Amino acid sequence: MARNRLKDVRRRVHRILEQGPVGDRVSKRVDRFLVILILINLIAVTLESIPQYEERYGTAFALIEFFSLVVFTIEYALRLWSAVEHGPHQHLSATQARLKYVLSPAGIIDLIAVLPFWFAMVLPGDLRVVLVFRMVRFFKFARYSPAMRSLLDVLYNERRALFGCLVIALGTALVAASLMHLAEANVQPIKLGTIPEAFWWAIVTIGTIGYGDVVPVTALGKLIATCTIFAGLVLMALPVGIIATAFAEQIQRRDFIVTWGMISRVPLFAELDATEISDVMELLRAQVVEAGEVVMRAGEAARSMYFIAAGEVEIEIKGKKEHIRLGVGQFFGEVALLRRTRRTATVTAITRTNLLGLDAHDLHALMQRDPRIAERIKDVVEKRIGKRIGAASVRREIEEKSGETG
Repeated sequence: MARNRLKDVRRRVHRILEQGPVGDRVSKRVDRFLVILILINLIAVTLESIPQYEERYGTAFALIEFFSLVVFTIEYALRLWSAVEHGPHQHLSATQARLKYVLSPAGIIDLIAVLPFWFAMVLPGDLRVVLVFRMVRFFKFARYSPAMRSLLDVLYNERRALFGCLVIALGTALVAASLMHLAEANVQPIKLGTIPEAFWWAIVTIGTIGYGDVVPVTALGKLIATCTIFAGLVLMALPVGIIATAFAEQIQRRDFIVTWGMISRVPLFAELDATEISDVMELLRAQVVEAGEVVMRAGEAARSMYFIAAGEVEIEIKGKKEHIRLGVGQFFGEVALLRRTRRTATVTAITRTNLLGLDAHDLHALMQRDPRIAERIKDVVEKRIGKRIGAASVRREIEEKSGETG
């Protein structure tokens, strides 16, 4: 009994730290607390480097560091303890699962964020150099930022192409340095007398930085410099283009997967195959609603149904005191749309919310095109309102409305 209870606690800890199910308030609060603490750390490290601030607020900086060190240490210990609950590692032994976490990029960052500072406290001598590691905590943001995670994934996935760009750039720099050495060695023996010395000029020129500390003075040298500059523009554009294209594809792929998963979970479309879900996705239109903004009001004509891609909304049913909250992956507005009646509820965004709208015309067109969708829609409406007015009458009403569309 105690063992099962401990396992449940460990599973709960893992879900909280690893951004558990949508709507988990504890997980959200823990994530926000850690993000704010990381921001405070970065600001404190930056301000501490200013002598007058360090002298005036040194004690406050020390308290921030000690508190952060304790929190991040506890976080690391809990992540290490609950690593056995990580889905892909559940088939491994406890030791192997925890070793996987320790050796993962996220685990290494978590360890570097705390370990050097404990050494600095217990070992003698001036170890202030380890304070530089406090900036490593910036990379902990990758755990909480989908955009940063996507960018890191892009860099990893395109590592071979980026390495190829680096090799080509170094080879070009070496050729440019050799040519510049031959053209300018006699004129500028101190700056360009050897290929390694000319290599510095080639690197900053190809990098389009051009410090101006080394410039050609001969006509041949200027010609070589001109060609090197144009080569540098092309070489710098290569990795930028690779990363930008891959990042855009990654974001599009992630949004596609999120939208696909959301639509496939909706009862209306749960039994559709891949092609049919893709057809539905093409009909959706994106809409952003700010916190406090009304999405639809009771009494309005129903023109669209909505899927929640991000954020949270509150539904206030007309004539009732109950308030219903819906989050990511859920949908609303389909009943009045299908029955062609006016809205019976007011929906308000609680947070900044991303919605995907499906217009009435498109929904009824889907029903006409695919009898399975029409049948599924009828079943959903029956379940939601059939108990109040009778399932048979609801089905007849929907069939009549669908017939009018055709």
